[in-house]
Amino acid sequence: MKEEEKEEEGGGGDGGGATMESEELMGLFEVMGDLLEDPTWAELHPHPCTDTPWPGIQCELSQTPLTQPKQEEEEEEEEGEEEEVQNGNFLHVTKLHIGPDVASPPCKPFAKLSTSLLKLPYLKTFSLFSCFLSPTEVSLPPFLFTNTSILEQLVIKSNPGLSGSIPPSLAMVRNLRVLSLSQNNLHGAIPKELGALKRLEQLELSYNHLTGQIPLEFGGLTSLTIFDLSWNELEGQIPWSLGQLQSLQKVDLSFNKLSGTMPIDLGKLERLVLLDLSHNMLTGPIPETLSSLKELEYLLMVDNPINTTMPLFIGDLNKLIVLGLSGCGLLGPIPTNLGSLCNLTALSLDRNKLNGSIPTSLGALPQLGQLNLSQNQLTGEISFSSEFVNKLGRRLDVRDNKDLCIDLNKYKKNISFYFEAPPCALDSSSNNKPSSSNRSWVDEEGGVSPAVLESKPFSSSSKGGEFCLLGFGMLSSLTLGFCIFVLFSLRGF
Repeated sequence: MKEEEKEEEGGGGDGGGATMESEELMGLFEVMGDLLEDPTWAELHPHPCTDTPWPGIQCELSQTPLTQPKQEEEEEEEEGEEEEVQNGNFLHVTKLHIGPDVASPPCKPFAKLSTSLLKLPYLKTFSLFSCFLSPTEVSLPPFLFTNTSILEQLVIKSNPGLSGSIPPSLAMVRNLRVLSLSQNNLHGAIPKELGALKRLEQLELSYNHLTGQIPLEFGGLTSLTIFDLSWNELEGQIPWSLGQLQSLQKVDLSFNKLSGTMPIDLGKLERLVLLDLSHNMLTGPIPETLSSLKELEYLLMVDNPINTTMPLFIGDLNKLIVLGLSGCGLLGPIPTNLGSLCNLTALSLDRNKLNGSIPTSLGALPQLGQLNLSQNQLTGEISFSSEFVNKLGRRLDVRDNKDLCIDLNKYKKNISFYFEAPPCALDSSSNNKPSSSNRSWVDEEGGVSPAVLESKPFSSSSKGGEFCLLGFGMLSSLTLGFCIFVLFSLRGF
């Protein structure tokens, strides 16, 4: 009977004599009671580390009892006094995850973050998904984050009922490697104190209502590889100190209110794979220093008033997969050396002031699956091969370039796209060069070309991969950002 009572108190089952300290076990019960809908959770899982496990909890075996201070333990080891350590093993909760994948519903209507989290001192990973769904005045309690915490990963995402500000006390959690607070309802400025987290590798604060400027102190996050502050209300300039973060692979600052020019220091980020500065108020020119970003695969600056010519160095970024410069007020011709980007799958240059002819080299890009040159001032004959036109289909968009024309005989019945361009006609006053007519062309059957019809916007409920493959041709800049998010997520980011 005494042995059974000891097991109940310790929280262990028959896990090789391992036990769980009663204070830590009771702390876990209290945390789960404050979050989960099921009031019988503690009764159903009296030994959550052994006999009655739960999928959102992981434990680790240790020979360190919770009640033994670390300093005292070290002194005892130095003196050879290891009797207490030898007498028993201890189980500690190191990971706690709550989300739709382990509980339905994940949390009760008035769930809260319990102070009993402090009773889980061995917790390394804490993740909370879709828990606070309605406005309940839940916020991140500053007192939960102390310098005694060994927390390495804090992921609290998709909680529209989580409001308030980001507590500066998070900077005290020195072991933190992942901090993801995306898709919540957080307000206020980003604490500059977070710049002291030297071990931080991922900082994701996207889809909130954060205001103010990006702290200059973030130049101290020297271990950072992923930096995502997109979909907030941040203002001011991009700090030059980001150029010091030379481990960065992903930078997403899109959908904010950032202004000024892009710092030349961004050219120091030679490991960068994705750079998304879309939907801000950034002005040109695009720094020539970005020519050093030889690992760059995704370059997106959609909807910024850059208002300069396209820099030639972009054609030398040989690993580019997606290039999005729509709505940037770009001037001058399309650089012909873009035809050397053999890995390019999507090129969007629509809604600019580009002029001149369309480089024929674009039609020779082997991987290109989406090309949007619509709403520019391009001129001359569209000279893509029929094979290229058939391959892209509706994902080829050159509409609203009033001085472009096509040779109907060249494509015959193979036209399966929306050109909205008139047929080229021979003009004897211009040395028999093709010239465009102002009339809209009709298809060979005599009917109105489907190009004159407005295409319906794609539904955001479409499946990500299929959506990006089938709908890439006439994407709005917002949809393009979604597709890049899907594609980049598949790459492990």
